[in-house]
Amino acid sequence: MADFAEVRFKGTRKGYFAYEALDLVPGSTVIVEADRGEDLGEITALGSIAERKCATSGGCATPLPEMRVLRMAREAERLRIKELRVDENRVRTETRKLVKRHKLNMKITEAEWQFDKNKLIIYFTADRRVDFRELVRSLARTFRTRIELKQIGVRDESALLGGVGRCGRELCSSVWLPALKPVSLQLAKDQDLSLNPAQISGGCGRLMCCLMYEHKAYVEARRRFPRAGKILRTSLGEEKVVSVEILRETVTLRSAEGERRTISLEELKREVSATPTTTTAT
Repeated sequence: MADFAEVRFKGTRKGYFAYEALDLVPGSTVIVEADRGEDLGEITALGSIAERKCATSGGCATPLPEMRVLRMAREAERLRIKELRVDENRVRTETRKLVKRHKLNMKITEAEWQFDKNKLIIYFTADRRVDFRELVRSLARTFRTRIELKQIGVRDESALLGGVGRCGRELCSSVWLPALKPVSLQLAKDQDLSLNPAQISGGCGRLMCCLMYEHKAYVEARRRFPRAGKILRTSLGEEKVVSVEILRETVTLRSAEGERRTISLEELKREVSATPTTTTAT
């Protein structure tokens, strides 16, 4: 009976394949069916895990993927893919020369040979739509294979090339993050982070992906706190909520006379519950 396999290729490119009668484990190097040929990749997930990842990626329109894992890669094939990876440096250099010759406003990010060299993928970024039809013809004449020019965003570029983030660790997008999701400034606001772009932007120049990691916890925790601006009746009379510290679980209050104090959330709840009424500012 056939089963699912997730296969990773160069960078963050992944594909889903069916396989049967093969003794596969994560980390296995395999030869798979590709567009008009064969490709070599590494198994990253199998069975139900791969099936769930395939479903969430939107890449599974049928019960099983159409493409199949053909066999385990041989030693000579693993050496060949290393040679192709080295040759991709030459491909990038030659492609950049052709881009300059055709006077196109685009940045070549990466190149990737299909294992059988029947296709060459060129990744690029550009601020706007680029007419690269003449470039494709020049590339086909130079490398004598089928060319696929693929425009990617700056987030995808960072994921493809890798790097080190502000935290000192490798970029999540290039190491483990399964999908790049939109990151909005509201995430930083909800966590009371600095809105200075230089402090909350990643290597790609966009908002850091890690702003999403603790967002849900902050939103849920904030529900336990009174909102800023609310007026509460405490043991000292009416006081206005100036700010809250979620991690310290404290609330800063200001009286009508302008005096401030900071107390714990639990202490504030006891004071408010001990008074008969609370009012809110309009």
